[in-house]
Amino acid sequence: MIGRIRGILVEKTPGQALVECSGLGYEVDIPYTTFFHLPEVGQEVTLHTHFVVREDAQSLYGFVSRLDRNLFRLLIKVNGVGPKLAAGILSGLDAKQFIRCVEGRDITSLVKLPGVGKKTAERLLIEMADRISQLEGQFIPASAGTAGSETDAPELSFTAHNPADEAEAALIALGYKPQEAARAITKVAEEGMSSEALIRLALRNMIPA
Repeated sequence: MIGRIRGILVEKTPGQALVECSGLGYEVDIPYTTFFHLPEVGQEVTLHTHFVVREDAQSLYGFVSRLDRNLFRLLIKVNGVGPKLAAGILSGLDAKQFIRCVEGRDITSLVKLPGVGKKTAERLLIEMADRISQLEGQFIPASAGTAGSETDAPELSFTAHNPADEAEAALIALGYKPQEAARAITKVAEEGMSSEALIRLALRNMIPA
């Protein structure tokens, strides 16, 4: 199993990063909570990974912290939660926020996540209640780059002509309905904001910390 990858960040888009390591380019699926902490293109990046093999596909999932990766591994053990949904959960909530939801039995925040209905949220609270103890004491690195911290992670920008359109498309790709995505972006949009900033604020408003 591929447990970690370190190399040069060649490309980054919401949901995926391309990392070059020893001449090979690895396409890594990432949650938004990891995307927000990627370094600039051309810099070195380290991601904790989980390799998923299925009959019709092989996917490499990457995470900024070991804690997020290990939570992902616990989530996919929950009945009805596959890798795509687990990555979606970690796009809306990082590991620490998810743990707080489980400990506080906060079903309201969970059902706001795309793809998580009431029954799935209830199942997550029940099945994860005992499992999150396995995550205690795990180190959470500051960022996926070689320097910096979560609080001063670089503001990333896209090259799209319309940041609001790209931010809306990113939320739809994550699983939100077009109407929900449009409302969320309109609510936080201000002149001059980057797509990354719009996505971050929209998710923060849709899923309170």
